[in-house]
Amino acid sequence: MNEAAPPARRASALELIPALHPTGNLGAFFHMAVAARPDAVALVDLTGPGHQPAPRELSFAALEDEIQRAVAVLRGAGLGRGGRLALALGNSATYLVVFLAAMRLGALPVPLNHKLGRDAIAFMLRDSRAGAILADPAEAATSCEAAEQAGLALRLVTRTPRAGWQDFDALLAAAAPDPAIEAVAFDEQAFQPYTAGSTGMPKGIALTHGGMLWGIEHAQAYWPVASAERGIVAAPMFHKNAMRGVIKPMLRAGASVVILPRFEAASFLRALANHRVTIAGGVPAMYAEIARHEGLIRSLDFAALKLLSMGSSAVPVELLDRLSALFPGILVKESYGLTEGGGVLRPPLDGRKVPRGSVGVVPPETEVKLLGPDGALHPTEGELWVRCPYVLKEYVNRPDLTAQRIRDGWLCTGDLFRIDAEGFFYFLGRSDDMFVCGGENVYPKEVENLLLGHPEVDDAVVVPLAHATKGMAPAAAIRPRHGTSPSPAAIQDYCAANGPTHTIPRAVLMVEDLPLTSAGKPDRKAVQALLQQRFGVLASRRERDN
Repeated sequence: MNEAAPPARRASALELIPALHPTGNLGAFFHMAVAARPDAVALVDLTGPGHQPAPRELSFAALEDEIQRAVAVLRGAGLGRGGRLALALGNSATYLVVFLAAMRLGALPVPLNHKLGRDAIAFMLRDSRAGAILADPAEAATSCEAAEQAGLALRLVTRTPRAGWQDFDALLAAAAPDPAIEAVAFDEQAFQPYTAGSTGMPKGIALTHGGMLWGIEHAQAYWPVASAERGIVAAPMFHKNAMRGVIKPMLRAGASVVILPRFEAASFLRALANHRVTIAGGVPAMYAEIARHEGLIRSLDFAALKLLSMGSSAVPVELLDRLSALFPGILVKESYGLTEGGGVLRPPLDGRKVPRGSVGVVPPETEVKLLGPDGALHPTEGELWVRCPYVLKEYVNRPDLTAQRIRDGWLCTGDLFRIDAEGFFYFLGRSDDMFVCGGENVYPKEVENLLLGHPEVDDAVVVPLAHATKGMAPAAAIRPRHGTSPSPAAIQDYCAANGPTHTIPRAVLMVEDLPLTSAGKPDRKAVQALLQQRFGVLASRRERDN
C-alpha cells in the first residue's frame, strides 16, 4: 500500500530572501516588479513643482531609470559605501528615488523629520555623522541652515534653489544610468530613521537590509498584495506609516502608489476617488479629520476602495464605527506596527474575522510575549515584547538604551496590550501614558473611547493632571462636532452615566483644533501643558464647590 507523501514544507520568508534578493540590498527591493511589469504605473506623484497638484506618472521602468541616474549623481558627488545622506524634503517621487539610490551605493539615508526645531535637527545631523544632505529649502529651511552651520561637504537641493548648494534636479537630468548595486550582508545597516521619544532628543534606529527585506517578503508571503491594487501616501515619507505600510508592500507586488504632498482631508478624499485608490492607510488623527467631511464623502465615488487602515497611535473604536458608517461596504480596521519592530500583529491566516478594536494575532515567524510590571510573563495583559528578523540592530550611539530595550533579541516595545481567549490582541496604549487615579489604572485610550461615544464630541485627547486627593486624574481636551457646543459638565455627566468613575475627566477644555505632532499623532505633551496652564491641580466637584 502506497502512503501519501507528506505535504511539502512551506519555505519561510527568511529562507526566500537569498534567492529573491541576491545582492541583499534593500535599495533594489522591487526589482522583480521592474522585470515583470516595466510599463505598469508604479507612482502617481501629485506633489508637482512647488507642491502644486500636477499629476506625474512613473512606470516601473521609468522609476528604475530615475533611481539609476540618482546613483550616478550621488556617486559622482562623492557619496559611497558607509556615507551618510540626510534627507530633508517633503513627499515626492524624488524622496523615494534618492532614498533607494543611496542604499544601492552602500550609503545610509538618514530621513529627517524636518518639521522639528533647530536643536533637534542639528542633533540628528551630528548623531548620524551625516556628510551630505538633499533638501528642499521651501520645505526645510531650518534643516538647510543646520546643514550649513554643521559644514556638510555635500549639499544638494531639489525644487528650490539655494546659494552655495548644487542643483540635484539638473544633475539628475544630465546623468547616465548607473545600474550598480552594492552587495551587503544581512545584518548590515540600511538606513537610519529617528524616532521621537516622550523625553529628550530623537533616537537613531539602526535598521538592517536583511530585516527590512524579511519584513517585505513576510508580508507578501502571508498577506499578498495583488498587482492591481493602488495605495496612497499622505503621511510624511520620513514616517514608517508611509514607507513600511504603503510604499514597500505596494511596489514589491508590482502595484502602484499615489503620493500627496501632505495630508489635507478634502484633497485626500478626492485623490482616493479620482485615482481609484483601493487601499488607504494613515494615522487616526487623519481619519478623525476625514470624518468631519461627511458631505464631500457622500458626493464622491469610492467604488474602487476596499480598505481603510489606521495605526501608529491608539485608535478609538468609535472612530472605526463612524468611518464604517461613512464608507459602507469598505473594511475599516486598526493596525499595529512600530519603527523598531515592524508589523508585529496581523489578521489571522485561518480566515477568522478580527474583532472590532483588535489589531490581530501573532503571525508566523514572529515571537511575542506579554510581561507584567514585575517583569514576569503574563497570560492576558502586559507590555508587548517581540522577537523577529525585523527588530532593530541597535539604538545608534545609545548602548544604554540598547541594553534596556533589546534583550536576547527581544524588543521591549513599551506598548500595553491585552489578549482575549481567541488569541486576539487589543492595544491599550503606551506604558508611559498609563497612570493611576485613586488606585485604578487609567488608559487614555479607554477614556477617549468613552468620550467619542458622545454625539457632540468629534475628537478628544486625554492626559493625566495632578489631583488634590487621587494623585493623578484624567483631563480632556475636546474638539466638538461642527455646529455643537457641549458643556464640560454635560461631558462629565455623560462619562459618569456610561463608564466607571475613574474614567470621568476631572477637567474638560473645548478646543477648535487638537495639537498634533509632525507625524500626525496626538501631541499629548502639548495637550498636558495646555490643560495644566488652564486648570492647575485638580479637585473633585465637591471639593471645588466647598
